[in-house]
Amino acid sequence: APHNIMPLIVQPYLRPIVVPFIQDHHLMLQHDNARPHVARICTQFLEAKNIPVLAWPAYSPDMSPIEYVWEPLDQRIRQRVPVPANIQQLHIAIEEEWTYIQQATINNLINS
Repeated sequence: APHNIMPLIVQPYLRPIVVPFIQDHHLMLQHDNARPHVARICTQFLEAKNIPVLAWPAYSPDMSPIEYVWEPLDQRIRQRVPVPANIQQLHIAIEEEWTYIQQATINNLINS
């Protein structure tokens, strides 16, 4: 339920990490119009924080190139020994594994 996202997502991630990063780098947020992303509590939060959101058709194919990289990145992290046991370890693992993905691999995923 939307009211549950405040303690689970907004407090630990959006406010201290995502919002400052977007604001510091003058970025625009892109999401896929999934119900949780367009819930009133989310849209109000983004508006209150002056986070610009890229207009995205409600029923469009996934056109974000990054979407093709998530699965290989997830597979690499799940194959780590030991598997990350907390958020800090997961953060480090994501950064490390991201650097190991070859640009040619990313290009092939995008072009496929």
